[in-house]
Amino acid sequence: MNERTVHTFDAPAPAGAYSQGVIAGGFLFTSGFGPQNPATGEVAHGVAAQTTQVLRNIAAVLAEEGLTMRDVVKVTTHLQHLKCDFHAYDRAYREFLGDARPVRTTVGSDLMDILVEIDVVAALPAPGQPA
Repeated sequence: MNERTVHTFDAPAPAGAYSQGVIAGGFLFTSGFGPQNPATGEVAHGVAAQTTQVLRNIAAVLAEEGLTMRDVVKVTTHLQHLKCDFHAYDRAYREFLGDARPVRTTVGSDLMDILVEIDVVAALPAPGQPA
């Protein structure tokens, strides 16, 4: 299978042995992104602000390949405090994505000093079609 990695300086650099994104089989798969600001490393307070930053980080990886959040077909979200943060997370998610409604899985997870982590799968345009 032909695959290649995707990298942008507009999203946080990997903290370990993984890529920001990988293209394979007609899709772009992102790693799970946290809410770190790529320029400063700072993490906002509150799940809504963190969700918005995570989605900005993901959007930067998608943009590197000419994609947008409208190309996303699958979202997986991990919340540190699933029960108490879900509604604030969902409001920020809806504001950021607008009318885009990819399928989504949201689970509670033990995260490292952050409230939210998200990864996505985006469909690449068919060969010969513009992004």
